[in-house]
Amino acid sequence: MNFKTFNFHPLVAAGIAAAGYENPTPIQAGVIPHIMRGCDLMGLAQTGTGKTAAFVLPILQRLAAGDRGSIRSLIIAPTRELAEQIHQAIEILGRPAGVRCVAIYGGVGIHPQIQKLKRADIVVACPGRLLDHIRRHSIELTQLETLVLDEADHMLDMGFIPDVRQIFKHLPVNRQTLVFSATMPHEIRQLAKTFLNDPVTIKIGVTSPADTVSHAFYPVAHHLKTALLLNLLENSNAESVLVFTRTKHRAKSLGKKLMTAGYQAASLQGNLSQSRRQASLDGFRDGKFKILVATDIAARGIDVTRISHVINYDIPSTPDTYIHRIGRTGRAARSGEAYTFITGEDKKMVNAISRAIGSNIEQRILPTFNYGGTSHNVAYRSRQDKKLHQKKTEERKRHNRRTSMTRSFV
Repeated sequence: MNFKTFNFHPLVAAGIAAAGYENPTPIQAGVIPHIMRGCDLMGLAQTGTGKTAAFVLPILQRLAAGDRGSIRSLIIAPTRELAEQIHQAIEILGRPAGVRCVAIYGGVGIHPQIQKLKRADIVVACPGRLLDHIRRHSIELTQLETLVLDEADHMLDMGFIPDVRQIFKHLPVNRQTLVFSATMPHEIRQLAKTFLNDPVTIKIGVTSPADTVSHAFYPVAHHLKTALLLNLLENSNAESVLVFTRTKHRAKSLGKKLMTAGYQAASLQGNLSQSRRQASLDGFRDGKFKILVATDIAARGIDVTRISHVINYDIPSTPDTYIHRIGRTGRAARSGEAYTFITGEDKKMVNAISRAIGSNIEQRILPTFNYGGTSHNVAYRSRQDKKLHQKKTEERKRHNRRTSMTRSFV
């Protein structure tokens, strides 16, 4: 099967070619025919399966053949990063058709958004800022035909479902509604039952991680996690590393410690301004930063195919979250590594994750690491180890300075 099977409008087909798409992914092949027929739909698929194009292409098909001059499609996303990612995809796919898309989210000025909304065909929005526009009467949604809720389970995690229910009250009743989610918690099932009309459900690969990912647990005392992380990075061939922490404070602190150790690292967490969040994400995507430390919520919308390692500095709170986290590596037919630090308090979740994976995950001990425990940030087996580490740290810093200077002259 290829995209010609769907008989897209020539302008939509031109956008597909411009994006370099050749054959549809399973989620695209599964949902596009139903969306083009006008069905309401529940799509269960993880990040990285191609779901953005799965709903964007049918929306563009409808716009290419219809009138312009009003907002006809609304896509709601849980985070600014994901909203911007969807917006960029629409910009590429919709450019031949001249489709006008606006992304609206908090952390930036609202008045430029108000001006752009007057000329929009598609709006990609975060719930909070969308409600602001609705209350200001600065967005007109009476002509809306298609509503998409993307990553609905993460909207639930972030407490946005009450906002989403409030938004529904301001939308036309006669519309097509599409909901995409990696998992199906009870609250999302109830939301779909309330607001979707006889929906089709398409489920693609949401029960287990990709076969291209290998897993390992690293038992360690909580106060030695940073030391173990540095030791792992020192002795691995990691190219691009995404590190997950449980809290914003820990993400910020760990990012600083990695930079002090000479690594090209950045953090991504909710307390950053939008411009700094975007700079961290862009730097990680283009290779400026080798390591990105992020919370679960801040990491929504990260779509980088070349991530070699995902490291769970803090164990995730559910098996579904584990599968979602490690799904950031081992993508596009590449192999990936998933490391998880576990403490004595994590036994219950370790067992739950092993059941979700379908096998016991290997537990590893690093022979180069001192598990005896010290009050220092890094434990070394000998003075020779320490001198070697200091030498490598200085080499990394010199390399980073040379790389920075090279970029400044390009």
